[in-house]
Amino acid sequence: MLVAGFPAGSFQTNCYVLARAAGEACIVVDPGQDAVEPLEELLAEHRLSPVAVLLTHGHFDHTFSVAPVCDGNDIPAWIHPDDRDMLADPMKGISAESAAFFGGRLELREPRSVELLADGADLELAGLTLRVDHTPGHTQGSVVFTTPSDDGTEVILAGDTLFAGSIGRTDLPGGSHQQLLASVRDKLLVRDDSGFVLPGHGPTTTIGRERATNPFLQDLGEQPPARRGM
Repeated sequence: MLVAGFPAGSFQTNCYVLARAAGEACIVVDPGQDAVEPLEELLAEHRLSPVAVLLTHGHFDHTFSVAPVCDGNDIPAWIHPDDRDMLADPMKGISAESAAFFGGRLELREPRSVELLADGADLELAGLTLRVDHTPGHTQGSVVFTTPSDDGTEVILAGDTLFAGSIGRTDLPGGSHQQLLASVRDKLLVRDDSGFVLPGHGPTTTIGRERATNPFLQDLGEQPPARRGM
């Protein structure tokens, strides 16, 4: 399996590309702000042809470039229905302070083709099978995608649900700290320790490392700082 990615835009949101191998079809995950040009370079480098864009949630730092990427390649975007409204109205997902920074207005649009994700569904795309797990908490429509690597290790696209040493923020519209912890407990900590986590921001990690060292998961009564995400 080929897995590549890069941090995009001022929020340094990780955009990922997954394929069976170089020179084949691929999926794109979370093309954020200023992602179009580096994504095109990455696709050209590995001779990849995108067939779909998968969105872990609707915050604009993960969806900013979804319309040009999808429409430019004539491919659909996949998103959970609870977050779909943010594709065309990103202000629904940000704080009042962030809205003021953008002058109270940020115009985006849906791509021409949008498909909706369902909890527990299996997507067959680019020769890969990706399971969808609904993980509300960071947003109501947050999801995690999981696909097996060539050696059977789970590759987990965690969005802003789980980070290396942290979890997603829950103080934005639709956020819930209690829901997020339940999502991590019920949908991620049930995995094998070898599960390889590709988060929406920051470095990669593993389920075992987070189970052992993530301060949010050691004592759920304490809430240490440094939560990431928009």
